[in-house]
Amino acid sequence: MKRIVLLGLTLALFSCNKKQEEVKNEAVAEKTNYAVFGDSITDTEALTSAEMMAKFKEMKEEDTLNVKFKSKINGVCQKKGCWMTMDLGEEKEAFVKFKDYAFFVPMNAANQDAVISGKAFVSVESVEEQKHYAKDAGKSQAAIDSITEPKITYSFMADGVLISK
Repeated sequence: MKRIVLLGLTLALFSCNKKQEEVKNEAVAEKTNYAVFGDSITDTEALTSAEMMAKFKEMKEEDTLNVKFKSKINGVCQKKGCWMTMDLGEEKEAFVKFKDYAFFVPMNAANQDAVISGKAFVSVESVEEQKHYAKDAGKSQAAIDSITEPKITYSFMADGVLISK
């Protein structure tokens, strides 16, 4: 009789462990929907683009904020993939570079969802810088020549990026 009870408990315990393992596998499967660039990060606790825009609006030029947010990629450097822009809503976007120039993203990543982790800051972008980035983005000469004033830029130095597959 003791053997039957012991066998029953062992089977019950084994089936519980199997269910926990299945839950873990499902969580891992959800995370594998992203290609990882730079540091390995997760999509948990990522701000929305609207929440990130609200944070940017509160920041001054010398402020930095460690944060993670999720949004759509608007554009990527067409020379190397060394920067990208992410949608913030309200016809605004964040200009994203990659920490220590240590990694790049695919040049065809535009319009995909991404999660980025790193430091957000507000900067003033010179006319020269704007023209350089416009050239890298493959803009027309007329578009490049139309840049005549510095602009306030919502910037981000990413240490990790997840791009949806």
